[in-house]
This record gives sequence, structure tokens and C-alpha cells, in this order.
Amino acid sequence: MNRSCPLSPRASDAEQGQSPRPDRYVSFKDIDCDGNARLVMAFVRRHIDDPQRSNAFWEYFKKKASGGSGPRPDDLFLVHSNLNQIRELFEQYEDEEALALLDIVEEECC
Repeated sequence: MNRSCPLSPRASDAEQGQSPRPDRYVSFKDIDCDGNARLVMAFVRRHIDDPQRSNAFWEYFKKKASGGSGPRPDDLFLVHSNLNQIRELFEQYEDEEALALLDIVEEECC
């Protein structure tokens, strides 16, 4: 199967007068990884701060995110390190907006 890299700018974008998509393999310029990771974390917290939606893993995650088990990691590191668990959380609660943002962060920053 011949698949082109979805992250590289496409010739058709330039031909159509559109700006090419940022390419993380060339530069992180114009990609707000930190800002988007903060937004993902806000979506995560919206779910896991509800005691009905939390569990032992998410309680540990909250502790780790606050620096309770060592130095406080940045949001991008937390998202990258827990991508599958975060995706599962968003899918479980059918949070399409959060899933779309997570896809962007995964594609552009992780």
C-alpha cells in the first residue's frame, strides 16, 4: 500500500493557494505543542476530576501531573507518555472534540 506521509506539506496545498501543514520533521515552528497539550490536559481533567469517572490510575495520574511523585512533568510529556490511556478515556465518554485535539497533538508533537 502506497501511503504518503500525512505530516509533510502536499504539493496540492501550494497549488491550491493553501498554506502547507506544519511539518514536525523539518521544524516545530508554528506548531503550538505546549498550548495544545495544555488543552488536552484540560479535557482530561474535565473527566477525571469527576469522582464517578476516576479510578486508581487517574488518581495516580493527577498526583504525577502535580509533581507529587517527583518533579512536575510538563503537559506534553504527560500526554505523550499516556497517549493510549487518554485516548481510551475520551473514547469511553465519547468526547469527540477532545479526541480530535488529541489526534492533532499526536500527529504534530509526539
